[in-house]
Amino acid sequence: MDFLIDGPEDSRRTFVFAHGAGGAMDGSFMTRVARGIAAEEIRVVRFEFPYMSARRRGERRGMPDRQPILLDCWRDVVRELGGGERLVIGGKSLGGRMASIVADELAVAGLLCLGYPFHPPGQPAKLRTAHLETLKTQALIVQGTRDPFGTQDDVSTYVLSPAIQLEWIAGGDHSFKPRERENLETVIAASVRFITSV
Repeated sequence: MDFLIDGPEDSRRTFVFAHGAGGAMDGSFMTRVARGIAAEEIRVVRFEFPYMSARRRGERRGMPDRQPILLDCWRDVVRELGGGERLVIGGKSLGGRMASIVADELAVAGLLCLGYPFHPPGQPAKLRTAHLETLKTQALIVQGTRDPFGTQDDVSTYVLSPAIQLEWIAGGDHSFKPRERENLETVIAASVRFITSV
């Protein structure tokens, strides 16, 4: 497994940061967030799901792997990094959603999701929240108030575990635009506060 690592090796916590459905681990969003968190003396480890690695090698394009493959990848990554005890896991959109499904199983220190896909855009009845009702791992979801995958109004009606905190980015969409630079500073600050608190 290939990793991109920022921040000190001896950090008390490591944030394992997975990409979204369409962006590689070294995309601009991933890089800016990873380096911003690492600047606060937190180790950040990025990796790619198998479909993205294959796309990078030019072997195939197309949709993300099926969920069992994505979840097994998360298990492999956590195992390779020495287990969940020192890790906060999560990611952008798809990466964070898959982390949320295995967080309790892997006994990680925390879960951090940036832009959680609560439902597909335009399909608010297709909720992806059942497992979030009983989540035991301490979690932070940072979400734009106008994210089409789950606006603030949408999410206010959901039943979510008391282990989950929500941090809202005013006016932000799924990638925290517009005012992306300013909003990403807020995202990074919220992430650092959470990682250092668990």
